[in-house]
Amino acid sequence: MSGTPGLFISFEGIDGSGKSTQVGLLEDRLRAQGQSCLRTREPGGSLGAEEIRRLLVEGTPDRWSAETEILLFTAARRDHLETLIEPALAAGQTVITDRFADSTRVYQGATRGDLRGTVDQLHTLMIKREPDLTIIIDIDPNVALTRGLARGSGEDRFEDFGLSFQEKLRAGFLALAEAEPRCHVINGAQTPDEIAKDVWALISPRL
Repeated sequence: MSGTPGLFISFEGIDGSGKSTQVGLLEDRLRAQGQSCLRTREPGGSLGAEEIRRLLVEGTPDRWSAETEILLFTAARRDHLETLIEPALAAGQTVITDRFADSTRVYQGATRGDLRGTVDQLHTLMIKREPDLTIIIDIDPNVALTRGLARGSGEDRFEDFGLSFQEKLRAGFLALAEAEPRCHVINGAQTPDEIAKDVWALISPRL
């Protein structure tokens, strides 16, 4: 075990914003510099959470109520946290996750009903942890939706809610950034390399 806990970094934004690309670029840069890091994602990451992921991201938009989604996401996050994230941080690794609790706050808490209080209560009870740094990739919802649907991954349940839903998500993430000092917004309309440069400027002083 390392005597110094690792840095916990999350990437957030609407589907198709380029989060996953930036997570990969950051992982590559850290490893090239000899840094020990763990790349993961939500929902998923751990074995149990990946099983829950399939329930959440596949199927029709009306498959689950927002309340049921909150419970499923929290269950997946708890397994992810205790079996993967916390051991890695305790070992001194930098953990980079593609989404964490902020996605639930925005997707279920702010856009599918006034459920933010429920999300926060469950988070306080079961998760009790925030990232050290959260990077929000902001992009035009039209562009992001086109990208997301073009992937044809089969995990497009949330894209199927349509453009108005994506617009609400963007507003939710921007509001979150204003309220949370750990959150930083980066312009997702730039090239991937330009975005990566901005990401590194935020992260490098904290390593």
